[in-house]
Amino acid sequence: MAAAASLLAIAAVAAAPLPVRADDRADHDRARAAVQAGEVMPLPALLERLQRTHPGQVLELELERDDKAGRWVYEVVLLQADGQRLKLDVDARTAEVLKVKRRGGERAR
Repeated sequence: MAAAASLLAIAAVAAAPLPVRADDRADHDRARAAVQAGEVMPLPALLERLQRTHPGQVLELELERDDKAGRWVYEVVLLQADGQRLKLDVDARTAEVLKVKRRGGERAR
């Protein structure tokens, strides 16, 4: 249920009309092309997998290209049931959690 609620919340935010700058449109087009090329897992599938290992409410989400590593990375900030905030770096193709940062410390994977 929590995963479904998180997905609905993200869908609602994604559907909200926001002003679009030209560079935002280019970023959106690049991300869409990466999903279509199989370089990036669709967001609902990635969040469903992530909720199994790191349950929580999604507060922030960003997709970035890590040219150094040659991959796309989702940066996800979660609020867990115990009030803990987690910042996760997640491989956008495989959903592998690459790094977890908690308040007061960091754990690399």
